Amino acid sequence: ASIGDALVVLANKAFFIDRQGNFGSLLTGHPAAAPRYIECRLTALALETLFNEALTEFVPSYDGRNREPVFLPAKLPMVLMLGAEGIAVGMATRILPHNPVELWQAQIDLLERRQVELEPDFPQGGLADISEYDDGRGKVIVRARIEARDEKRVVIREIPYGTTTESVIASIEAAIQRGRVQIASIHDYTTDRVEIELQLPRGVYAEAVIPQLYAYTDCQVSVSSNIVVIDGPRPVEMRASEVLQAHTVQLRERLEAELRWQQEQLVDRKHWLPLERIFIEKRVYRGLEDAETEAAVRERVVGGMKKHARLFVRPVDDEDVKRLLELRIRRISAYDLERSRAEEAEIEERLAEVAKKLKHLTRTTIQWLQGLIDRYADEFPRRTRITSFQEIDKKAVARPTLKLAYDPESGFFGSAVRGDHFPLQVSEYDLILGIADDGSFRVMTPPEKQLFTGKLLHCQLFDPEQGVELTVVYRDKQRIAFGKRIRIERFIRNKEYALIKDKAGKVDLLLPGDAEGTVWMKFAPAKRQRVTEARFDLAALERTGT
Repeated sequence: ASIGDALVVLANKAFFIDRQGNFGSLLTGHPAAAPRYIECRLTALALETLFNEALTEFVPSYDGRNREPVFLPAKLPMVLMLGAEGIAVGMATRILPHNPVELWQAQIDLLERRQVELEPDFPQGGLADISEYDDGRGKVIVRARIEARDEKRVVIREIPYGTTTESVIASIEAAIQRGRVQIASIHDYTTDRVEIELQLPRGVYAEAVIPQLYAYTDCQVSVSSNIVVIDGPRPVEMRASEVLQAHTVQLRERLEAELRWQQEQLVDRKHWLPLERIFIEKRVYRGLEDAETEAAVRERVVGGMKKHARLFVRPVDDEDVKRLLELRIRRISAYDLERSRAEEAEIEERLAEVAKKLKHLTRTTIQWLQGLIDRYADEFPRRTRITSFQEIDKKAVARPTLKLAYDPESGFFGSAVRGDHFPLQVSEYDLILGIADDGSFRVMTPPEKQLFTGKLLHCQLFDPEQGVELTVVYRDKQRIAFGKRIRIERFIRNKEYALIKDKAGKVDLLLPGDAEGTVWMKFAPAKRQRVTEARFDLAALERTGT
């Protein structure tokens, strides 16, 4: 079961497995069919870059009947190509996938001592802002590709990495229920390509809905990158360019090992061809007819070949004698001398070519990578378009769906209150300033039910960047009248503050901060009262703190 699941994941990466059958869908999230119903084979890229039996270390399988590799001598930066995600005790890793052709080009740049900048490429496509990627130690913001078919229809063509069409639709439905976006209907026409059509209701247009989709749904997600890999005996945290540098060094070593092995095979062939030619051309085999023992046969072969030792790459050993004695009569009788000499000349040329590649190994590595690019560039185009996003102000695109009101009888203010006083229609991101006649005030997020101890005297939307300036006329407990001009700009949300220090005081009048004119006050009759009224010019007030 685990092999089947792993095979499906690898096959859906589309690099190494050629698929047939239902392997599920990265776009919709649908699972694959049971392993008995799917077929697969290796791609040309896998055969060319992942396998070399001569350089692979094998160990017996669990039951000892077969051999299995310790690891495959891969020549590709597979960690960055495929991406990875997982957790362990006290650590976690998340490596984003990259485009293979771009990685190969970056390896060439590293070999030529140029700086590289790696950019993730996601199989689902979409748009990506990598300004905070920080070479694999930051994050990437990924957006769906959304287009307006017309002013009343919006179509999602590509989805962000880590999402499916089902999860995107579910997030849109949740946003609709919360009143964050208005959509009449959702139609999913996804096949092998994403196509989610959104029909808009009357009075709502595409240019307003698209920013809301990015702000409130999975049409925009943030994907963090944390590259933790096993390097030698321990896990280490690395940058993406450091991982690619390690893969490039490894590639150079792999190519050198292959060339050394190829050189050994050519040298062995170069040694064998003269042996075979001399053995047949000089009729050394004729001296074996009267040899009666195995030792005598060996001595006749060694003796017959010894006089031609200068033509051989190395001295004749027992293995060479064994191979000569295994030559069939048909091979001897049909031996082509000219063909053998031509093959010897060809081997000399190939050995010279291998030696040249080994001498200029960096150039050889670059040529090998360029060959991969030439053969596979059309097969692996970039899917994700790199761009830059302007941060969406959720407050600016939020819809004012909350209706607030104040009930003077109960003293409650909020969205769950029925009343006709101070009606406001706001969004969930708005702030509201409420001031009661006892001088208490608070700057609050839209409440469901907020109790004011005094009678609510003033209520308005509050902009924290602009603040609010007010002129306040109030009395203290001794009924002495005061006036001041205040500015509210520093606060803690939903915390109660006091405009007047006297808790027994009362606010009589609230005016805008730039209010001008004269306040006329008529005092209630009192014992020994001499002054029954007064007038005060508001322009004489200076600004004070709250």
